[in-house]
Order: sequence, then structure tokens, then C-alpha cells
Amino acid sequence: MLLLYPPAQTAPGAVCKPNGSLAYPNLAGALREHGVDVRIFDACVGSDGDPLEEMFAKPVPLPSGFLRTGVSDERILEVAADYDIVGITSIFTDQETMVLHCARLIRAAYPEKLLITGGVNARSRMPRFFAAGFDAIALSEGEQAIVEIVDAARRSPNPDFSGIHGVALPGEGRILANPARAQDVVWDLDKLPMPAWDLMPNARYWKIARPHSGMFEPGVELRYAQMMTSLGCPFHCAYCHIAGEQEGSLSGPIGKFRVKSDDRVLAEIDTLKGLGVTDVFIEDDSLLGDKRRGLRLLRKIQGAGVTICDLNGINIIHLLKKWKPDHEVLEALANAGFTQINMPFETGNLRIMRKYASNKLNIEMADIKGLIIAMKEYGFKIYGNYMMGYPDETLEEIERTLDLAREHVSYGLDAANFFLVVPLPGSPLFDQAVAGGHISEDFDPDTMNIYNANMSGTLVPPDVLEEMRSRAWSEINSSTWKNAKKKWAAVAS
Repeated sequence: MLLLYPPAQTAPGAVCKPNGSLAYPNLAGALREHGVDVRIFDACVGSDGDPLEEMFAKPVPLPSGFLRTGVSDERILEVAADYDIVGITSIFTDQETMVLHCARLIRAAYPEKLLITGGVNARSRMPRFFAAGFDAIALSEGEQAIVEIVDAARRSPNPDFSGIHGVALPGEGRILANPARAQDVVWDLDKLPMPAWDLMPNARYWKIARPHSGMFEPGVELRYAQMMTSLGCPFHCAYCHIAGEQEGSLSGPIGKFRVKSDDRVLAEIDTLKGLGVTDVFIEDDSLLGDKRRGLRLLRKIQGAGVTICDLNGINIIHLLKKWKPDHEVLEALANAGFTQINMPFETGNLRIMRKYASNKLNIEMADIKGLIIAMKEYGFKIYGNYMMGYPDETLEEIERTLDLAREHVSYGLDAANFFLVVPLPGSPLFDQAVAGGHISEDFDPDTMNIYNANMSGTLVPPDVLEEMRSRAWSEINSSTWKNAKKKWAAVAS
């Protein structure tokens, strides 16, 4: 089986960052444990012999106006030729175009091969993926489903996947979806096979040194890898797919918060260190969702010999105790090796927080000034994330969020990032936006990102939202930060 990351597509002027999500090392670990010959090929960075620097220095213009970074179609077909099954994940909507391109390419050249996909985007847009040639779509966490698919393919040249829970198939005029069940969800995460990070093109990622988040010296090799110590989240925010991954959904209740044991986490860190990794990026949706477990784990990580950065953000409420900075947590994070932390402040409005963000923080009671000052005293670099552009959000509410960001920067926040609300397929917000006429189900996936206003009919018009987001980033952030970002982007391009 071949697990293929497609070439990346980026807007002109944007920094191309290889995907490298955890989906493939997780799936590859399960396949390898099952005796399957599996390869991971990231067509964005290629493998030995592919001209890495040339691909990133000379991206290929696409008809859409985007730029393609990666190997050629011919190279993708050359790699795919040796495998019976090709899996292509589609988690991120803005990369859907390249996923479907690769599927059509392989289907046309090798009609006998099985094409499998999965991820929240594929699950949410199944007609388009089956039309591109996929034979099956994994609807849930894929480690068990992919093994059952392989077993069915081993038994017959015309395999029957209809009995596999958590898989959808194309049918005559309709899609045959067999939802995942609660018993299909892995509740004890220690039972999952060890991720096959060794199959990733790590040396090529390190040479490019463009992780999804964080700020690092440009041109310096960064020996990094991602890991997760938990799955799911205790919050169900309207803009997140986790809110739709509950009991009774196609995916089953995979949004429920679950954790790995301390020993398993330490074993994974040791595995990464054995591969030469020095910087571990935590991708948990809610690292401190169970604060007592989080504190215990952080104390055990002390002295592990790696630098740790947080990618997805630590919910602010978990850094507070009775609305004041929780110094026990902050000290544990610092001692565990955390250096950079994203802070999802989301909004400056309680109404928006309650309606769209699980009411997860009372911004009127929380001592955010004290928290930021304390975090800087512990030596963290901290970045705030702020969202704007909900369908019913007023101009005054957006200005309140921007004022909040200004205050946070004045307290010592290193930088403020401003995102336009994205109604991603699979999230409740997407369904609400479609029902409200704010977006068509037949939207252009190439525009689905945090810099574009994807919804129409919002109280604040789309063009005003885009202008406000761009102006806020420029006006609120320091010249030091903006120059560092521009320097990094210049080196990357």
C-alpha cells in the first residue's frame, strides 16, 4: 500500500509548508503491524533523487492562479506503479483540489488499483471524491478500517467492503455509508500501534524547516516531528469538526476526549529522539483537557531532552485557576520544555464565545493581563489567535476583538494572528452557513482558508472583513515581529 501526500498548492506570496500530518504515520504503523508492505510518499517534498530545493524555488503555476510545489505527475505515477492500493488523505479542504487531481491521475493510468481516502473533508464531500475515482472513503479513525480493507483485498480481486463499519462506498445513484459505531472507536489509545515516523521524509522536512506553526530562525535546519498525546476535545465549538463527531454521526463518537498513558507518551518521545528529532510539536486539540493528567504528564516529560512547542493552542481556561494564572500549570509547561504556545483567545465578545465557542472562557472574569505577564516571566513566546466574521457578528463586536488583541500585545503578547471564520465542511458552522444561504454546498475549495471571507450575507461584508483582518495584523503587531515574518517569508520564497 502507498500512502500519498499530494503536491501542495499555495497562493502567490504565501509560504508553502509541507502537510506531513499524523494520519500517515498512524496508518502506516497499523499496516506494518498487520504485515503490509507500506510506503509513505510526500509528493510535496519527494524522496531521494527528487530536486528538493528546485521544487520549492520554482513552484509551477496552476490554471487557478495557485502555485504547485512538489514532484511532477509523471513522478507520482512512477511511485504508484508498484502498489496495489493507494491511500490519499483529505483532512484540509484547501488541498482538496490536489487530492482529487492525484486520484484522477492514478485512476486513469492504473484502473485496476484500489483508491482509498479518508479525513473530515473527504467524509463531508463524498460525491466529489467518488466522482474522482475513489473506491472507498474511511469515515472515522482509520487504523482498524484500513486493515479490514487490506484483508478484503487480499481475499478477492473484487473485494467487498460493505461489511466494514466506518466505510462509505459508491453505489448505483446513491452512496452506501456504513457508519462507525461506538465500539469501533479506540478508547484505550495505548492499543494503537506506534506511529511509523521512520517512514516519513524527515530529513527533507528538516532541510525545508517549515512547520505549520511557531517562529524559528530562517535557513536553520529544524529537526522536528509532530505527535499527539490525546484525541478529541471536551469542547464542541461550532467551527470545529469535532463538534460533529459525536454518537450517531457517520464518524462515531471520535470527538470524545481520550488520552494516552504517560508511559506511552514517553515511549513515543523516545522513538522520535531515536530518529534524531530535537523539537516535538504537540498537535493535541486539548492538551490539558484533563488538567490533573496533564500536570502529571508534563512533570514526567521533564528532562526528556527535547524542545516542545504547542501547535493547535492550549485553551485559555486550562491556564487559569479561579480566573487567575495557574502557576502550577505554567511552571510544569516550562519545566517540560515548552517554548512556544498558541493561545486561542477567539473573540472579545461573550455572546460570540457562548454561541460559537462552547462558552469555554469568560473573558470578563479572566485575568488575561496577569496570565500574559506571568507567561512571559516563565520565558514563553506566546501568540494569540483571534477570529472574526461570523454571520451575525457586528462591526462593533469585531472592533471589540481587535481592541482586545491590542491590549494583549501591550501586556507582552509576542504576536496576534487574525483569522476569518471558515465554515469548514464537517463542522456545525458549515451546515448553519448553508442553511442560512451564506455559502453554497458547491463552493470553491481553493478559497477555503483563514484569509478569505468565504461567506456571503454576513452583517459585515466580505470585502470589509478581509480588509480589516489584513489591517489588524499590520497595525497591532510590532515592527520587530512583522520584520521577522517578512524575513522568514523572503527566505522561504
